[in-house]
Amino acid sequence: MGTLSQIPFQKESSTIKNTVTSYWTKRSGSFSEHKNDEAHSYKAALWRRELTERLPAGEKLKILDVGCGAGFFEMVLAPLEYRITGIDLTPEMISNARQLCGRHHAGTAEFYVMDAEHPDFPDEHFDAVISRNLTWTLPHPEKAYREWHRVLKPGGVLLNYDAEYAKGFHKYDQSENLAHKKVADVLVEECHNIYHMLSVSSLDRPEWDLQLLERLGFSSVMADRSAGDRLYAVKDEFYMPDRMFCIRAVK
Repeated sequence: MGTLSQIPFQKESSTIKNTVTSYWTKRSGSFSEHKNDEAHSYKAALWRRELTERLPAGEKLKILDVGCGAGFFEMVLAPLEYRITGIDLTPEMISNARQLCGRHHAGTAEFYVMDAEHPDFPDEHFDAVISRNLTWTLPHPEKAYREWHRVLKPGGVLLNYDAEYAKGFHKYDQSENLAHKKVADVLVEECHNIYHMLSVSSLDRPEWDLQLLERLGFSSVMADRSAGDRLYAVKDEFYMPDRMFCIRAVK
């Protein structure tokens, strides 16, 4: 694993972000339907237990959901009294999240079009930052992690669920990727091209993440590599073969 100073993150991040946003704009409709189905399946209870066991204790936590997509976490956590703010770089995703959450009694969540690497919130504003399948899309994940540390209150918790999707594309039989069964081949290829645009795709994760988080001043930094085995044990329409990990860190 290379040192942090040796990792050549791209300077042309605006071009990459435009490409990523264009891709998710094209997928926003079907993706939102898929996340809506997942949030209203048995997966909701699995994820609700997963998150509440790892979030700070207490009611009415202020939570930032980075890369919220169609509002999956907001729908899952709706029965609780958390105050959740979701941000995403793709306007269509935010529009869909507002509609889905309004329709499914998660209307208290707030949503904003915002860059995960530049969250426009005050210092020490949130009790927790949560994210799912976002970090692999970022041109500068080290910048994002620094900003997530900034907006967390002292004692606040970061929960990041992600996987080495770029490596997995070449490692696993993509016919096993049942979550992408209805994704058009042209979009699968576009996603594959994005993998190769991002330096994060070449990193050894979550080892790299843990090293960086410790340097940024997080404590109790750990990675649970069995998260995917626990959350996606069943090969159903939500299954992906990539091994999802959970990173948890405390400010």
